[in-house]
Amino acid sequence: MDMQLTGRTAVVTGASRGIGLAVTRALLAEGVRVVAGAREITAELSALAAEGEVSAVEVDLTTPTGPADLIAAAVGAHGGVDILVNNVGAVRPRTAGFLAVTDDDWDATLAVNFLAAVRTTRAALPSMVDRGRGAIVTVSSVNAFLPDPLVIDYSAAKAALSNFCKSLSKQFGPQGIRVNTVSPGPVATALWLADDGVAATVARATGADARDVAAQAASDAPTGRFTKPEEVADLVVFLAGDRASNITGSDFVIDGGLISTL
Repeated sequence: MDMQLTGRTAVVTGASRGIGLAVTRALLAEGVRVVAGAREITAELSALAAEGEVSAVEVDLTTPTGPADLIAAAVGAHGGVDILVNNVGAVRPRTAGFLAVTDDDWDATLAVNFLAAVRTTRAALPSMVDRGRGAIVTVSSVNAFLPDPLVIDYSAAKAALSNFCKSLSKQFGPQGIRVNTVSPGPVATALWLADDGVAATVARATGADARDVAAQAASDAPTGRFTKPEEVADLVVFLAGDRASNITGSDFVIDGGLISTL
C-alpha cells in the first residue's frame, strides 16, 4: 500500500536502535528523506545513512538546545519538516520502590520521556505551520494509562506526554497539522531485553532469570508475545501518511491485547 509519502522530510528521534531504527527504515522504504537524531550513531544507523536519504545527527535530546539543533539540521538540509516522530525514551525499573526515586531520577526521566518531545515539537511546528500541513506521531506507552509502581516516574512522564499530544491536536488541527500517539506494550527491543534492560534489572532484584521475567511479561498479553519494533513502525508510518488524513488527537494501542479494558 502506497502511504503517499514520497519526497517528504521526516525527523525521527531516538533513531539509532529499536523502534526508532525500525521507523527510520520504514519511512525510507516509503521514499521519505529522514533526519535521524540519536545520542549515539550506531552501526545500523550509519549503514542506513550510507544508503542515501538518511542523515544521522548525533544529538543529546535531553538538553534544552538539542531538540532545536536537530530540527535546525533538518530545515537546513531540506528546507522544512513534514513529519516528526517523537520516539526517544528510556525506562529504569524502580525495584527499590517510590521512596528511592530521587529528584535527579525524576528530572532525568521527565527530560528524556517528556521534555525532549515537547522541545522537539516546539522547534518543528513553525516549519509545519508555514507549509500548512504536517504529521506528528509520538511514541507513548500503555503505561500512560496503566500506572505501574515499578516504573512510576516513566508512567507519569508518558501520561503527561499523551496529554500534551492531545492538547496539541486541538490547537493545530485547523492548521492542517495532525498529532497522534502510539502506545506500545512491551516491545522486543533492548529497552526490555538487553543486559541492562527491564527484564534483566527485575531479574537481578528478585533473583529470577531474565528470560523468565520476559516470558512472564509476554504471557500477560493474549497473543503471548512481545510486539516487534517493525509492527510499531508500520503503524507510525500509516499515521504519518495521507491515508490517515482525518485521524488526529487519537491514541493507538499496540500491545497484543495486554490492556483488557475498553
